[in-house]
Amino acid sequence: MCDTNSDAPGTAVQDLLDVIDALLAPDGCPWDREQTPHSMCDYLVEEAFELIEGIRNNDAREAMEELGDALFIILFIARLYERDGAHSLTDSLKYSAAKMIRRHPHVFGDKTFIDNEAIWDNWEKTKREENKKTGRKQVYDSLPKGLPPLLKAYRINSKAARNKFTWDSDAAVEGQLKSEWQEWQNAMADGDKDASEKEFGDYLFTLVELGRRKGIKANSALAFANQKFLGRFGKMEELAEMRGLVLSEMNLDAMNALWDEVKNWEKD
Repeated sequence: MCDTNSDAPGTAVQDLLDVIDALLAPDGCPWDREQTPHSMCDYLVEEAFELIEGIRNNDAREAMEELGDALFIILFIARLYERDGAHSLTDSLKYSAAKMIRRHPHVFGDKTFIDNEAIWDNWEKTKREENKKTGRKQVYDSLPKGLPPLLKAYRINSKAARNKFTWDSDAAVEGQLKSEWQEWQNAMADGDKDASEKEFGDYLFTLVELGRRKGIKANSALAFANQKFLGRFGKMEELAEMRGLVLSEMNLDAMNALWDEVKNWEKD
């Protein structure tokens, strides 16, 4: 029986595990009992995106709900592995705790670091030592292959920087960005579609690195830009409807006028 009156996280986690165990029991839910860790991957991705949306919308209520949903999927997968005799949830938690303690000797040990860069240097050094035991010998062996391209570009540049393979200064990156822009323009002028796509990719990759050096995560920045555009466009549609207009039948100048109105509202 779930103890709904308890505020203890451990008790709540056990309540959720009890629900999962009931679903996976012989007399539980047929659909749940057919699932595998592989079949649950898409659900985990979906819940992660829903959680991120709640966080980025500053919706604490939605974030609370989606945190629970994401944790449910994670615990469900853990139980599936345990059912198959692979490993238990306890194994995963102990492994993660030990890893975090090992990678933070300045918190759990007696080491001191002069700045965050030194902390990251130690992090990378510790990871390299760990990877020797797992067969991951190269720097990017631990980079998830399924990361979205923009996020992967950030991680690639970040790892390169931690391994001292990056430009010496922000000005050097800006110079490279101008060079990549010109190469893209040249490819476009030549009418070479394949080359244009590749050069545009090089430009984006370099722009991601410049943002990283300025403390900006390109994936998050673009997500906010997308959200801002969608919000403004929705308000444009509402404004057009209020005035008896059909947005798709308006010319660009008229739509831009509505857009400017919406932007001005945001400033007030």
